[in-house]
Amino acid sequence: MDFHSSPRFSELLRDEQPEECIRSYVQRNLRYDLFFFFFVTDDVKSLRAVVNPDISKIRNIGIMAHIDAGKTTTTERMLYYSGYTRALGDVDDGDTVTDFMAQERERGITIQSAAVTFDWKSYRINLIDTPGHVDFTLEVERALRVLDGAVAVFDASAGVEAQTLTVWRQAEKHHVPCVCFLNKMDKPAANFSIESIRQKLKANPVLLQIPVGSGKSFSGVVDLLTNQKLSWKLGSSGDDGRKFESKPLDQSDEPELLQEVNEARTALIEQVADLDDEFAELLLTDFGDNFDAVPSVRLQEAVRRVTLARKGVPVLCGSSLKNKGVQPLLDAITAYLPAPDERHHDLVRWYKDDLCALAFKVLHDKQRGPLVFLRIYSGTLKPQSAVHNINRNSIERMSRLLVPFADQHVEIPSMTAGNIALTVGLKQTVTGDTIVSSKSSAAAAARRAQNDGGGGKKRGEQASVVLSGVEVPDPVFFCTIEPPTMAKQADLENALSCLQREDPSLKVRVDPDSGQTILCGMGELHIEIIHDRIRREYGIETHLGPLQVAYRETILNEVSTTDTLDRTVGERRHVATVALTVRPMDILSSSGSCEVALREELEAQLSPDLKEAVENGVHSSYLQGPLLGYPLLGVSTLIQSVNIEPGTSAAMVSACVSRCIKTMSALINPKMCV
Repeated sequence: MDFHSSPRFSELLRDEQPEECIRSYVQRNLRYDLFFFFFVTDDVKSLRAVVNPDISKIRNIGIMAHIDAGKTTTTERMLYYSGYTRALGDVDDGDTVTDFMAQERERGITIQSAAVTFDWKSYRINLIDTPGHVDFTLEVERALRVLDGAVAVFDASAGVEAQTLTVWRQAEKHHVPCVCFLNKMDKPAANFSIESIRQKLKANPVLLQIPVGSGKSFSGVVDLLTNQKLSWKLGSSGDDGRKFESKPLDQSDEPELLQEVNEARTALIEQVADLDDEFAELLLTDFGDNFDAVPSVRLQEAVRRVTLARKGVPVLCGSSLKNKGVQPLLDAITAYLPAPDERHHDLVRWYKDDLCALAFKVLHDKQRGPLVFLRIYSGTLKPQSAVHNINRNSIERMSRLLVPFADQHVEIPSMTAGNIALTVGLKQTVTGDTIVSSKSSAAAAARRAQNDGGGGKKRGEQASVVLSGVEVPDPVFFCTIEPPTMAKQADLENALSCLQREDPSLKVRVDPDSGQTILCGMGELHIEIIHDRIRREYGIETHLGPLQVAYRETILNEVSTTDTLDRTVGERRHVATVALTVRPMDILSSSGSCEVALREELEAQLSPDLKEAVENGVHSSYLQGPLLGYPLLGVSTLIQSVNIEPGTSAAMVSACVSRCIKTMSALINPKMCV
């Protein structure tokens, strides 16, 4: 379903027709529900504003949390309340938008980060739902690399968990401002405590809401900035949470709630004043006598400044599964998290208005080929145009430009800075590559960087204007993979190549000793998912197995021996006598190698051909050890004497040396080592 499939729709894009015309076109020609959120709004606006909104109205955010904290459920509610979907999806039912893979719906977990775009009020939100399992931590890493803000979701009954610490460190590494959402406030064990955020995450939580009720009686929240009580209906069957009551607190409310709100708002004002000098000056000059008279707008502005400076993190609460508290979270995303132009990227300013984008994810589509996700930092991206990949030093032609909607995509004619795009036609681009409009634009940016004193000189001009890529963690789980038949070997190699391009944390190598193909991943679940995808998407029934251990042998004691080889080949007699000594070496200091040495007198007597024959005989005998036939390591051989009768060939000398060492097998005390 592509916009460019119809010339009439392209005319609408160029002519900026009003919404009514576009809505009628969509109803006649396209699936209405997919574009419902774009066109059914209270404001009549041009489609160009829909496709490329003002950069100050864009929010690129990610949802991150420990597994089973409610990320996907929260995302599903956001899509529903924004009008993107017409029905609430459920993880247990396997009908959510962002968990579209078969493996995700079967297991009820997020495996791949999924991007989706929707509008909330007058803002465009590009949202990425990230996995919570530690095996897929790279998905979180590369999403946070290109996002401007993040929503950290917490299970209110569990607080900060193991993976919460990991994703929080990833957000800090990329200097991403965050908003905290305490989910599952409806659980009986829910505890509205922010101490774990302060102690475990070393963050400064700024409490913006307090819950009304707890456990099953949780009915809403009180906004401390406006003193508004937001209430959702309790126990009504079929209630989707779209409608809720918002009213100011008054004396008719519970006295305990009133007192708690007053204390919490006073603490909020004092905390924000400590973190923001501008707000502190406002309090002292205009509201020194009565802090309660501070306008909510000025307090909200101060909270935004604190959040963008990463001095504090706003904290909200709710229950996504029970459809409570998600709309205020959306408001907080637009109010407190930064727009793309509020995030400073020193490198990007050197490109000015030229294109500069970062490829952060690759997917393989059977019909379209590789789909590359790009975060556009500057300039404009257009289809049917050539772009330059700095990392690969190659020029590629981008055939189509799409807006990502989970597993469905919409084709558009252009996309401006601050957005996340999906491109078709970039065959060589992989995760972490920098895409620019041309070589000349990269060279011009490099010159500006050098003139500003920020350009690198060691790696040349282009290297100084390459966006930092994504750090890929080292694999921790290994297993072998085999095709059902050798005829499927080429298909398996192609599948693994595609999967490696999609998932840089997956490594594939061939063991030189055993010849086995080894999968290297982030955990057992990671490899299990890869195995299942090969079966479903590529139709190959592969087999996983353990690695064959490449054992080695060594010796523990010194042995000397002499052996004579007397053999007649044809009419020629070959006689050679060799005396040698074998002694153990320190495997670590010798790097596991075997050494061969000749006595000084013997060194001068033997010809180069005979020396080579002696060394070949020693090395060939060490290919099979005396214990189980594994190669020998850490062994030193000293050749004492070599006596050869005339007419003896070098090959026979080599065979004599090899046999001499093998006859010592009964005398050597061997040992196995890995």
